[in-house]
Amino acid sequence: MANRPNPIELQKHLAGMDYPAGKDAVVSKAESNGAPEDVLEALRGIPDREYEGPSGVSSAFSDQA
Repeated sequence: MANRPNPIELQKHLAGMDYPAGKDAVVSKAESNGAPEDVLEALRGIPDREYEGPSGVSSAFSDQA
């Protein structure tokens, strides 16, 4: 992915997320926060599991690179 969003941008679109949260909840929160398609696409690519907090999402996101 050439124009990959950075983890700071990612977390900005997850403001107000209640953890623990599953992948679908994370993607839904980003959508409701108006995340652009590149961020949503990146989030759709993270493993489908429970995330304990923002660092877990960022870690899964970074592992996709």
